[in-house]
Amino acid sequence: MAALMPYLLVGLGGFIGANARFVVARLVGAMFEARFPLGTFVINVSGSFLLGILGTLVAQRVMPNSESLRLALGVGFLGAFTTFSTFEFETHSLIDDGSWLTASTNMVASVFVGLLAVRAGIVLANNWLN
Repeated sequence: MAALMPYLLVGLGGFIGANARFVVARLVGAMFEARFPLGTFVINVSGSFLLGILGTLVAQRVMPNSESLRLALGVGFLGAFTTFSTFEFETHSLIDDGSWLTASTNMVASVFVGLLAVRAGIVLANNWLN
């Protein structure tokens, strides 16, 4: 059972995080009608904020070196709520380490290559369906 515990923690956190994402997106969508993807924006920013809090206060001060907490909340909950928060937290860590070039490369490459990947997926799917 101990060998399965990390998977259970990530799975439970992921289940809750995915549902939280769904609820927040629906609430924001019901409150504001905009072309701008406000629901996704709110989710990404709030997920980044929560990971900052969890990564600093909880993991370092409340329960230092808690792998269970990191798996359930960081990887599971926030991983399902938004992977953008992880991208932001890792990029911030690079900046804190003085690795500005690596951080900048990560930011630009992630956005640019991500957009190219989305476009490639759309083109592939459209060609596959036709």
